Amino acid sequence: MAIFKPFKGIRPPRELAQLVASRPYDVLNSAEAREEAKGNEKSLLNIIKPEINFEPGFDEHDPLVYDKALEMFTKFQNMGWLKQDEKEMYYIYAQTMNGRTQYGIVGASGVEDYLSGIIKKHELTRPDKEEDRMKHVRVNNANIEPVFFTYRAVKELDELVGNWVENHQAEYDFVADDEIGHHFWKVDDDEAIKRITSLFQDVPFTYVADGHHRTAAAALVGEEKRKANPHHTGAEEYNFFLTVLFPDEQLKIIDYNRVVKDLNGHGESEFMDMLAENFIVKEEGSSAFRPDRLHSFGMYMDGKWYSLESREGTYDDEDPIGVLDVTICSNLILDEILGIKDLRTDKRIDFVGGIRGLGELEKRVDSGEMKVAFALYPVSMKQLMDIADTGNIMPPKVTWFEPKLRSGLVIHSLL
Repeated sequence: MAIFKPFKGIRPPRELAQLVASRPYDVLNSAEAREEAKGNEKSLLNIIKPEINFEPGFDEHDPLVYDKALEMFTKFQNMGWLKQDEKEMYYIYAQTMNGRTQYGIVGASGVEDYLSGIIKKHELTRPDKEEDRMKHVRVNNANIEPVFFTYRAVKELDELVGNWVENHQAEYDFVADDEIGHHFWKVDDDEAIKRITSLFQDVPFTYVADGHHRTAAAALVGEEKRKANPHHTGAEEYNFFLTVLFPDEQLKIIDYNRVVKDLNGHGESEFMDMLAENFIVKEEGSSAFRPDRLHSFGMYMDGKWYSLESREGTYDDEDPIGVLDVTICSNLILDEILGIKDLRTDKRIDFVGGIRGLGELEKRVDSGEMKVAFALYPVSMKQLMDIADTGNIMPPKVTWFEPKLRSGLVIHSLL
């Protein structure tokens, strides 16, 4: 059963929350982070992207950069921009996008759950990215950013959250520059805290929705500290890490699309003939074609959109991986026709989150940067959880969750 506990959050005073909060470290490159933090010394980007405090081009993995993260974290606390709550509690974090609001419970999940498989994942992680975040956790002795988890919805938890939100004033309530609303409550009542902890003890599994590298890094640092402490009891704060748990019924995965630089030496006519072996290909004209069901794809090339419908026998609906449209696309188009064998390393392919719209696919192709683009139907929450439950791993770049969690609303100390 899932380990989930309250903690003494480190967070900004109400009047500074919007200034401190930032987008996550992995959705911005260094130049974008530097620009976004310009003129705002209180931005959390100074801690989670500490290379912005150096000259452009400075190696973001230099030991001095990690030291700068700790220096800035210490400064934020000394200046009163971040303060630790005196009591262990849970928090509720809600996000509003396009009129839809999702409500998550913020707490500390167990390192042991990650090691034992109670926390289920659906993506592989890269050791270099794990180590980067591990260094960040080690130097700060804190989980500066939360991880986005989900679980199969529990009615009583939904009701508890709904009642709390209805009857208590939000600690933070603001709309960020990207027009996403962020709402945050303290859950500091002892009975409510006990009930949340108890209800999660009946949740069999939790699932990493977004943030596999941060999850792995947090758990592995906790394991390191456990092994290094001869007096380890299991109650130390390093045995837990910062998570926001959303019920699956409130979440929506959006599409994650592909653009490819060339046709692998094939002429356009030959390429279309090869596609027709496994797909019913239909020209759709200049208006963007967005697939509206499984096994249907959109393709953009030379100013035209096409629909691709998978032919019977080209997929296996009984296979949790084989049924995925990303698997069909990867196997029958990217690999078989375009010669892209490894989506993680091949420089001929790039990935475009659906939040950017299909217009971004047109832009990348029309500019000449890319030759062809593929629009995919998004994976469902059920598919994600089924894959995790069977111990399978999704192909790379499958799930795109929006909105992203804002970092800096609360931090979890390992001390």
